[in-house]
Amino acid sequence: MIYPVLLPSLSESFDLTLTTAGLLVTLIWVTYAIGQVPSGVLADRYGERTILTTGLVIVTVAVSLVVLTSTTWSLFAATGLIGVGLSLYPVARITALSDLYPDRIGRVLGITMAAGDTGQTVLPLIAGVLIGLTWQVGLVFVVPLLVVVAIAVWRVLPPTVSSDTARTELSLQRARTVFRELYHPTLVVMAIILFLYIGVLQTFSAFYPTYLIHDKGFSSTAASALFSLFFAFGIAAKPLAGVAYDVIGIRRSLPLVLGGAIIGFALLPFLNGFWLLAGDTVLISSMLGSGAITQSYLSETIPPEIEGTGLGAVRSSASLLASLGPVLFGAIAERGFFDEGYLSLALLMALVTLLTLRLPSETE
Repeated sequence: MIYPVLLPSLSESFDLTLTTAGLLVTLIWVTYAIGQVPSGVLADRYGERTILTTGLVIVTVAVSLVVLTSTTWSLFAATGLIGVGLSLYPVARITALSDLYPDRIGRVLGITMAAGDTGQTVLPLIAGVLIGLTWQVGLVFVVPLLVVVAIAVWRVLPPTVSSDTARTELSLQRARTVFRELYHPTLVVMAIILFLYIGVLQTFSAFYPTYLIHDKGFSSTAASALFSLFFAFGIAAKPLAGVAYDVIGIRRSLPLVLGGAIIGFALLPFLNGFWLLAGDTVLISSMLGSGAITQSYLSETIPPEIEGTGLGAVRSSASLLASLGPVLFGAIAERGFFDEGYLSLALLMALVTLLTLRLPSETE
């Protein structure tokens, strides 16, 4: 989430339009989406420690290449590699937690995702300050942090070796089995919900700092602070949402956390001033709690024998479609319809809320 803070500077350095800048963010999410199917298979076969560590190494190398790049094509290539590394993280994390805490997956996943929001709160804020030197400094500071985390993951997580490669090999027969299991009305509705939610989140996060700078007149530091505030409240929203899921289920907990985002997006074009926008940012941030709810529901709904592969397939298909959001939003904003774009995000959140009512009250 440092990229949105860097986007205005990257656009200036590489002469990117809003549409092209949106395409740069879309590229991360496309490679991130595509990689989740094989990452689920690999997690099933080789274990979470290997996959998580490999992903961290790839991101470290890719970020270093972005910092060193001097041409637009190499910027896009290195950015795509970041998405590949990131794609190895989400499925392996969820499958590991669901195995360790099967009866408390909502709470545990909420806490884990909140820990991620701590980084997404602090790191963009640091980047917003360091970008005053150069955009490269605003990005390169994460490289040593990634190295430390990669070493920690390798040392802390236990090694896992699959004893049944037939169950985890990526074959046509296995693919047919996975998609047959996933072709269930509940999982289809969940895939649509994920597609809409991820699309809104990726689109909003990609352009919010740019919107604050260009349309609201904020400095890059103030815009970074508001962007970090969005994730800061996710630190509390995700554990609370996870508890709500465990207690009252998805049909009541998901609309609860999305309601604030619907109102927040609808108000955003009409508000000005740091503190008014800070309050609205907090309102929008309630949507971050939905991740703990939807991922927990999926981990409990997908059959255990295809959990990693199935979860990767659902997340990948939803994320791939959602990745078009930033480039489409960039094209709309470039034509002067930034505010209308945010109003459309409010409508999409309302649609997600309505779709939630089509889910069964309990997982089957």
